[in-house]
Amino acid sequence: MNKEKIIQAGKIASEVKEYARTIIKKDVLLLEIAEKIESKIEELGGKPAFPITLSIDEIAAHCAPDHDDGTKAHGLLKVDLGVHIGGWIADTAFSIDLENDEENKKLIQASEEALEKAISITNKNIPIEEIGEIIQKTIESKGFSPVINLSGHSMGRYDLHSGITIPNIKSGDNKKLKEGLYAIEPFATNGSGRVRDGKPSGIYYLQDERNVRSPIARDALKIIQEEYNT
Repeated sequence: MNKEKIIQAGKIASEVKEYARTIIKKDVLLLEIAEKIESKIEELGGKPAFPITLSIDEIAAHCAPDHDDGTKAHGLLKVDLGVHIGGWIADTAFSIDLENDEENKKLIQASEEALEKAISITNKNIPIEEIGEIIQKTIESKGFSPVINLSGHSMGRYDLHSGITIPNIKSGDNKKLKEGLYAIEPFATNGSGRVRDGKPSGIYYLQDERNVRSPIARDALKIIQEEYNT
């Protein structure tokens, strides 16, 4: 691991997260918010590790605005952003209540407290299920449910999800955490505790390289390879 680049990416991500809080207002276009956040990442010397996702209310995660998206910010907005420096990734997120709603505020507090407690016990050799257990207990103590089928994950160079899962419940996985780079991602809900797939994603991953005929497709593929190596 290149710790220097990881720390640099993390510092940029932290600064961008605070910047994002200042520009997000109710009824601002999601596309405008996403473009400003991505521009800020590049202004500070990083590259977006993945498209900015802006998910509203019951949409838990992974909703990126389309190029012609007219959706405006409202409700409980989840902001997920990533920064990479030479492929080394910082992945961070936050939620913001745009309705001054008490239930939204309590959900945010439950997730934030679960994250703080999980980070406080996380170290090399801790059983993975203990991280999930403290997330689950914290969220449930606030009267909510953890989302079972969303989780944190390990990260590698140019590899956002590199194989190890950090659950949001006591999962029975007693494998010990190895030295590495991880994203811990508690999700609290007042719903059933499970998510389902929604509309087609705007986030893509290059799995295989093949010859393409279209000049536009070739240009797009070149950008993907040069900027993201994925």
